[in-house]
Amino acid sequence: MITSKTPHLDLHGEIVSMVEVIVNEFIQDNYKLKNNPIVIIHGKSTNILTKEVHEVLKKNKLVKDFKLNNWNLGETIVELDI
Repeated sequence: MITSKTPHLDLHGEIVSMVEVIVNEFIQDNYKLKNNPIVIIHGKSTNILTKEVHEVLKKNKLVKDFKLNNWNLGETIVELDI
């Protein structure tokens, strides 16, 4: 369940080459804190950040599942393997 207290990472304004580092650090931190789920905000304009975020999530072994938020396609909801 997503609430206002769910950890969010906002990638607006970030360059694609930094996404992997930022997203992996965010996942690592929240895994240690046992926060689940988490939300990554990437926006929905050109889908460049969305594609990069999803590629990073596919490779990360701490990620159990992820999906676009049905109510806001500019966000991805991530379930960690806790």
